Amino acid sequence: MKLHEPVTGGPCWAELATTDLEAAKRFYTKLFGWYPDPDPRQQAGGCTIARIDEAAVAALTPLSQQGQPVAWNVSFAVRDADAAVRQVTAAGGAVLQGPTDVFDAGRYVVAADPTGAVFQVWQGRSFPGAGLFNAPGSLGWVELLTREPDRAADFYTTVFGWSVGASDRYPQWGIDGADFGGMVTMDDKFPHEVPAHWLPYFAVADVDTAAVDTTDGGGTVLMEPTSVPDGPRIAVLRDPQGAMFGVYRAGDER
Repeated sequence: MKLHEPVTGGPCWAELATTDLEAAKRFYTKLFGWYPDPDPRQQAGGCTIARIDEAAVAALTPLSQQGQPVAWNVSFAVRDADAAVRQVTAAGGAVLQGPTDVFDAGRYVVAADPTGAVFQVWQGRSFPGAGLFNAPGSLGWVELLTREPDRAADFYTTVFGWSVGASDRYPQWGIDGADFGGMVTMDDKFPHEVPAHWLPYFAVADVDTAAVDTTDGGGTVLMEPTSVPDGPRIAVLRDPQGAMFGVYRAGDER
């Protein structure tokens, strides 16, 4: 993506909620070269920050409540989480949790858009978000998969002020001319039980190697490595606990 640091309205963080935190640490450490940095505070609930060198790039956490799916969650930066609640509900979305303070790091909200895709908003205080983007092992793109693209576009442009490209094939989200994500319309190829969702893409040095490492680590390749015409080489993967994510070759432009 064309953003290289947390920007208001843009993606600022990715967080995995999983049933097996220790297994997830092993899997992603091998896949992305992350250094797991657990938060020792009891109130942190086992949250582990994934780092590349000193830069925080993502979080790994146990499931926080019954019925919560194993999934990667994408957070978008806001100036005021409480104001974001009002904007989300006014635009037809739903607030699922929060606003909630996380020590002195910031304040977050879990929400769902009108098409059912869950996302988070993050009001950074001492922690603005990821310290690295677009480099191997870090977040570099976010993608909304939905069955109601027009409704989703109305919602996100209203709540966050995003631009949305006019392409029917793959509209792209942007802020002030900087694209950071895209939108896929879910058709009959997607099983009915798969809900609308946000999919984070992490940069890797080699997509094909990442696919092999995923299967070697007990995960699944959902979409084989593919070179998008006039775009990046990508793959969609699933970790051993069931969380889906994408990878793309670092340096490839969308």
